Amino acid sequence: MAALLSPSARRSLKKLGADIAVARKRRRISTESMAERAQMSRMTLMKVENGDHSASMAAYMSVLMILGLEGRIADLAAPESDSMAMTLDEERLPKRIRS
Repeated sequence: MAALLSPSARRSLKKLGADIAVARKRRRISTESMAERAQMSRMTLMKVENGDHSASMAAYMSVLMILGLEGRIADLAAPESDSMAMTLDEERLPKRIRS
């Protein structure tokens, strides 16, 4: 069964894939070479570059690592970057502390 993704999530994946394709081309890496270095088929690489949601996260990460762009992925859901959670935490703080 296919994963249900919102239109926004699909657009984000499409953009990520397109950005990956541009980064590969700027580095003058062929699809054949990239697929070989990432230990995946050219078909899987094409899925990644097309932003296909059926490509695994590992496939995206492999390609990003080869391009030297994996660093920011680790911080995507970092607690200190989660403004929604920080707002919720602030709302839960006691209004006053009794001694």
